[in-house]
Amino acid sequence: MNISTGLIILIVVIVILLLIVAWVVGTYNSLVSLRNRVKDSWSQIDVQLKRRFDLIPNLVETVKGYTKHESETLENVIKARNTYLSATLPEDQMKADGELTKAVSKLFALSESYPDLKANTNFQELQKELQETEDKIAISRQFYNDVVLQYNNKVEMVPSNIVAGIFKFTKEAFFKADEAERENVQVKF
Repeated sequence: MNISTGLIILIVVIVILLLIVAWVVGTYNSLVSLRNRVKDSWSQIDVQLKRRFDLIPNLVETVKGYTKHESETLENVIKARNTYLSATLPEDQMKADGELTKAVSKLFALSESYPDLKANTNFQELQKELQETEDKIAISRQFYNDVVLQYNNKVEMVPSNIVAGIFKFTKEAFFKADEAERENVQVKF
């Protein structure tokens, strides 16, 4: 083997190593970027949920004035709200959010039995704001799940799963409706 052949082999090995390092760095940066997008999209859901939580006490107070004997429904709304506020993990927040959504749905269904409440301008405005917020929450959840899908695919698919495993990137949970949320809300008086 002459010097020029040895030099060519050395250059080829260096180029291959540089390409591997560049690929690892690019894959790592891509995983970090996607993980941060997951966190950001979760915080966008959190912003909308905070807005909803700020509206709920006003809604409950408005309903209280018209529905003196419907305390159980109102207590369930407040309890579900407090459960969410005390949750620290995203999975616990997702579950608590489902309970709150169910409780608020029952609260709105309750208004059907009280024509004065249903006609109240303050209640109508709060209901409208809450509905707009629910729509934003639904869009934020969908976006969150889309980002989680991209991230999880990157964590699990070959060859990026090699880098994900080395640097301990783990899958994220999707935002899912629980079984109770999939059923129709039944309100009984």
